[in-house]
Amino acid sequence: MPSSTIRSISITVSDDDGAAAAPTRRPRAVRRKAAARSLGQRAVRLVARWWPVLLLLPAVALLLFEASRLRASSQGPAHRSPASDGSTRPHTSSMACASLLSPKSLGNLAFPEGTRLGSVVNRITYKSDDNDYDTYHSKANSTYLLQHAEATRFNLFTGFQTLAEREDSFKVVNETVSVHCGFYSDNGGFKMSEEDRRYIRACKVVVSTCAFGGGDDLYQPIGMANSSIGRVCYVAFWDEVTLSTQEAEGKVIGDDGMIGRWRIIVVRSLPFVDQRLNGKIPKMLTHRLFPEARYSIWVDSKYQFRRDPIGVLEALLWRTNSTFAISEHGARSNIYDEGKAIIQKHKATPEEVEVQLTQYRQDGMPDTKRLHGLKALAEASVIVRELTPAPNHFMCAWFNEVVRFTSRDQLSFPYVLWRLNMHGMSMFPVCTRRDLVNSLGHTRKVKPLAQTNPESSTL
Repeated sequence: MPSSTIRSISITVSDDDGAAAAPTRRPRAVRRKAAARSLGQRAVRLVARWWPVLLLLPAVALLLFEASRLRASSQGPAHRSPASDGSTRPHTSSMACASLLSPKSLGNLAFPEGTRLGSVVNRITYKSDDNDYDTYHSKANSTYLLQHAEATRFNLFTGFQTLAEREDSFKVVNETVSVHCGFYSDNGGFKMSEEDRRYIRACKVVVSTCAFGGGDDLYQPIGMANSSIGRVCYVAFWDEVTLSTQEAEGKVIGDDGMIGRWRIIVVRSLPFVDQRLNGKIPKMLTHRLFPEARYSIWVDSKYQFRRDPIGVLEALLWRTNSTFAISEHGARSNIYDEGKAIIQKHKATPEEVEVQLTQYRQDGMPDTKRLHGLKALAEASVIVRELTPAPNHFMCAWFNEVVRFTSRDQLSFPYVLWRLNMHGMSMFPVCTRRDLVNSLGHTRKVKPLAQTNPESSTL
């Protein structure tokens, strides 16, 4: 019967038959995988063939970018920020290192005809015991002055600046300012021979350094162009301790007063027991020591100066339209961080630093990393400046802060920068400072004076 016939039929389905039932899916996946493998292999072959070009392209792009940036910084106009008198000042605190002119170009370089910058300070007068006699020698003030001298390091060399006079020293009236600026009394110390005085009065451009207390050797400058010989004075200030130390090592001053390129000036009757303070006199009061000079470059005694001085003036002052150039600090940017570092390195006592920073806070000194468009903290081992009233005023105020508070001049620099906002101030990067000098370090420990000059601490 048909029905039984149908029931007797059996249909078997094997695994092979099931796989064959979907023949279209597997070949498509295989083709996709094969294409991917082929594309990867092709990419590997291309990389293997062209890898030098692939490495070269980013290097070329980076080189072109740096070249355009350096060209813009050297040829473009300097960025200017407002100064206290409403004018503009060149802001040269850039990351590009300064480049000096070639010796051939230096040979044809003429000095600028006077300063090209206007200034809020065009006349500066220095306080002395002659013009301050009524103030400082009256009976009403004698007791106060004795107490003031005992409580501070002010003496007959510095004068006895009060806090009220300190405040007035930052004020300019009718383009004139009157300040204490060392050399207050003929009895204040820091004595030089008349022959040395005649020599320094003839200097127009001076590179100076000092070594008091026998601390450092004298490193001969290098890198001067032939065209600059005879145009620049190299002057090193020594005391009698340094003189005897150097003579014991066979370094004797010649009959012309020279050792190599350096003119040695031996100073007698130093006004401070602290040799660091004595060192601030030639460092900060160059304009008082060299009254006829137009430009100065200060170099700390641990450095060897290695560039042409005229080239340095052109690169850091004339080219940037500045009157004062100093190095940015390489490690810190904030005055209060600098105070902590001074304490940690035992450069001053915590009490000394706290007295100074407390006064600055009371005066409104901001806790900031930049002041008037410049980095707030400087490294003061190399200072390049024009000896005109505004930079001279800045250095007088800075010197007085160092005498009043700690001897660490980097701690007081930001305060004076903030107070004066001097037109023509510029700061150069650390790489420029390293290009100007070789750092050879301090040779030996400085010997302190046994006692201060007795005449410099009496009224």
